[in-house]
Formats: sequence, structure tokens, C-alpha cells
Amino acid sequence: MESKNTPSLSYAWFVVAILTLANVSSFVDRQILSLLVGSIKRDLHLSDFEISLLMGLSFALFYTLFGIIIGWYADRYSRRNIIIGGIAIWSLMTALCAGVRNYGQFFLARMGVGVGEATLSPSAYSMISDYFPKSRLGIALSVYSMGIFLGSGLALLIVSRIIPALPQEGMVHVPVFGDIFPWQLLFFYVGLPGLVIALILFTIKEPARKNLLQQADGQIIKPNLKESLKLVFAHPRAYLGICFGAAFAAMVSYGMNSWIPTYFNRNFGWTMPQAGLNYGLVLVTASLLGVLWGGWYSDHLVKKGITNGRVRVGVMTTAGILLSFFVPLLPDANWVLLGLFLPNFFLAGNIGASATAVQELMPNQVKVMAGAIFLFILNMIGMGIGPSLVAYFTDFVFHNEQAIPWSLLWLYVFGGGLGLLGFVLSSTPFRNAIQQKTSHSND
Repeated sequence: MESKNTPSLSYAWFVVAILTLANVSSFVDRQILSLLVGSIKRDLHLSDFEISLLMGLSFALFYTLFGIIIGWYADRYSRRNIIIGGIAIWSLMTALCAGVRNYGQFFLARMGVGVGEATLSPSAYSMISDYFPKSRLGIALSVYSMGIFLGSGLALLIVSRIIPALPQEGMVHVPVFGDIFPWQLLFFYVGLPGLVIALILFTIKEPARKNLLQQADGQIIKPNLKESLKLVFAHPRAYLGICFGAAFAAMVSYGMNSWIPTYFNRNFGWTMPQAGLNYGLVLVTASLLGVLWGGWYSDHLVKKGITNGRVRVGVMTTAGILLSFFVPLLPDANWVLLGLFLPNFFLAGNIGASATAVQELMPNQVKVMAGAIFLFILNMIGMGIGPSLVAYFTDFVFHNEQAIPWSLLWLYVFGGGLGLLGFVLSSTPFRNAIQQKTSHSND
């Protein structure tokens, strides 16, 4: 029976909706660059590889490093307030991208976006796990994870409509920023609305932390940084297997979303707005179905008594990603578009189940830090390598801009194969760790 101080399930879903909105905003900000590759290369005189660093490493570097520090504080202080501050920072830094004059300034601005966004998901994972029972946590975190795919897809859909309306040459004068390139206006359009979302976050409450570790006398354990890290890595094979499995899957996701619009442009002659619109529709549809299936099915397996059910979903989805390797080589653009439903479905099905498995493995005192380290690994490999791996093959292996289909094929093979290996290696250790944790809680 719920206590009178326990939030209702309807209120818990309200919190998930607000946090999902914030997640959508964060991924709109990240995805916007993928539709501006041609314009940015032309006006800032950059190569594919330099563009890929703006999409990936510049953002991931500070996102991941600050995420661990922020995670330690969020395990002790208000997670809601930390998220609010982060949203304000990333929204302002995205808007500042409108005023950059050179590659160095652009790189620094994207690093600032990463610092702000590092506050969101680790804290959101922990908050949601305190609002929901274990039996519904998978679907709750999967709904939150929908923001990843809604944001990425909506960025493609919205920006594909805005780009044709912008001036195609010359400069645009903006107060304070002066004369900027027309494409830079998009950073105002997607950045500033985030400030409104930050204000909306004040309407939700910080949940009480549950399942805290206690000493024999009932005192709550408050671990220092060294002790927190020891708790996080108490089951290294289980935890790191999930982290690396999800990270290599994310490598495929970030690589695809960064280069698929350019792939259609270069190989089939589609305009960038046309590519963004069509791929955005597939991305949103497949990802929403995939993420909801992954959350529901992982909860279903756990309810059946399969303690490593969430890891099993990781095994199934990364195998599906690997088996999608042929899609970029299909000879017809429409067949490729249809085929892209498969990897996007499996990529989405993985993320919610993986995040839930991490939360399930950890005591409450280190849930945010564990989520931050999970995202550290995920983003350093996924965001830091994914976009650049495609560009690396295109620029330095094939030496041909038209070779993106083969670059994407190797992205699927490496990401799907290594992700599958990570989840397989973590499956038994995870099951043993959960059984051990359950046994201790019943003592």
C-alpha cells in the first residue's frame, strides 16, 4: 500500500512528460548540425572530418567529463535544480553558436552545450527511478528516452522546413551579433525555447530518495567520492558490459543521424530538406515504436522472473543492428529509406532497457553517478566516435565523398558487433548481481 507521502502514478507520469520535453529540446540542439553540413563546410571552409568533430567530440568531451562531477553532486543535492541550471546553460550556448566567426569559436560553443546537457539524463534517470516501482521502471525510462528520437527526428523535420525559407546567399544582420550567415539563425530558433522549458521544470517536485543503503544502526550511508566509485563498480563485468554494449549501439545511432541526410544528398541527389523530411519521418516512427517495445518487453521479462531480461533486450537489439548492415547498399533511395526502419527500431529498443538495467543495479546513493558514467562511456564512444568514424572511412580509407554507403556499412558492423559482445558478456554477471542484491534486501 502506498503511503500518503508517495506521489501518485499520474503525477509520476507528469514528471516523465516534463523531463521528456527537456530531452527533446536537448536532442534538437544536437541534431541540427546534420542538416547544415554543406552550408557550414562552404562558409567556414571545413572538411567532413572537421564537421564530424563539431557533431561529436567537441560536444562529447565536456558532456562526459562534467557529467561525472555533476553526477556526484546530484546524488546529494536537488536533481531538479541541477537540471534547471543545465537547461539554461545549454540553451544559451546553442544560441551563441549563431554568432561564431570561425571553427575554434564553434568548437568552444559546442563544448559549452555539452556542459549544460551533462546535467539532464543522469539526474532524470535517478528521479524517475524514485517515482516508479521496479515493475514499471523500464517503460517509464523508455518514454523518457523517446526524447532522444523525438528530438533527433523533429530537428530533421522542422529544420527541413526552415532551411528553404532562409536567404540562400549573403548575410543577415542580428543585433549584438552583427552580420551572420543565414543558416546561423537556426541556432536562435532551436536554442532560445529551452529557456521556457527551464521555467517549466520549476513545476515538478524533487522526489524522496528510496532504497538507500543503511548502516547496521539504521543510519543512512553517505559515501565520499572514492566510496561512491567503489559502489558503482561493485559489479564491474555486469555494469561495464551494459555501458559498452549501449555505447557501441549509440555509435551507430550518432553516426547514422549525422550522415544519413548527406548520404541521400550525395548518392541519390535529394536536397537536404527533402532528405531531412523523409528520414525524419522514418526516424520518429521507427524509434517511437522501438523504444516503447524495448521498455515494455524488458519489464515483461522481469515480471516473468527473468532477472537479466533488460540485458537480453540489449542482446536482441544489437544483433538486429548488426544484421542491418546491408541497408546502405540498397540501390534505390526509397528502399533504403524503408530499410532504415530496422536499425532505428533496434537502436531505440536498446536505450531505455540499458538505462533501466544500470539503475536497477545500483544503490540510490550512486544512481546519478552511475548514470553519468554510463553516459560518459556512451557519449565518448557514441557521440565522440560515431560521426567521425563515418567521416574517417570516407576521407581517409575510401578517399571519396560518394563512399558514404560503405562507411555506414562498417559503422553497422563495428557498432552492432561490439555492442552485441558487450551485452552477451554482461548477461550472466548482471543476473548474479541482481540475485545477490535481492537476497541481501530480504535478509
